[in-house]
Amino acid sequence: MARGSSGIVAALTAAAVAAVGFLAYQASANVPDDLGARPKASSSAPAPGGSARPKPKKNPLAVPAASGTGPRVVYALSDRRVWLVDAQNKSTRTFKVMPSAVSALPGTYRVTSRSGRVTGSDGVPIEHVVRFASNDDVAIGFSAAQDGSMESPDPTLKAGGVRMSRADGDAVWTFATVGAKVVVVP
Repeated sequence: MARGSSGIVAALTAAAVAAVGFLAYQASANVPDDLGARPKASSSAPAPGGSARPKPKKNPLAVPAASGTGPRVVYALSDRRVWLVDAQNKSTRTFKVMPSAVSALPGTYRVTSRSGRVTGSDGVPIEHVVRFASNDDVAIGFSAAQDGSMESPDPTLKAGGVRMSRADGDAVWTFATVGAKVVVVP
């Protein structure tokens, strides 16, 4: 080998090692979090005669099965999520919400009234209020704070506003006119 070629070989080797290292880093950055993860220990024993199967993960975009049919607004209390569902039972939009201290009971309701802009019972200026139920003499409805906030409600206030972003509030306002079906699920 020529005298200067050992430096070139060393430089090429270093470049190759760096390229392989970079590609390995890129590959590891794109691996799903659960790939190769060990199953977590379960406190429950497998069913007799069978093996324990992991529960399938719930798709947050899927409309709850027990929410009826046809065009409707679906509000899942435990998920703090709303779906706008079209006549073909397909979700056209879904989003997270912040419920207030007083919630509607599970059941089917109709939009009873709407207000463009008012002050909420918590003193916050709100818009696109869509009322559909009452519980303990508190009106329950969807709304968006005009400043876009979705803070946790004061548990001492008897308020029934289900807060959402302004964009989501616009979508509910357009979708849920007076008489529109609202289904509340646990």
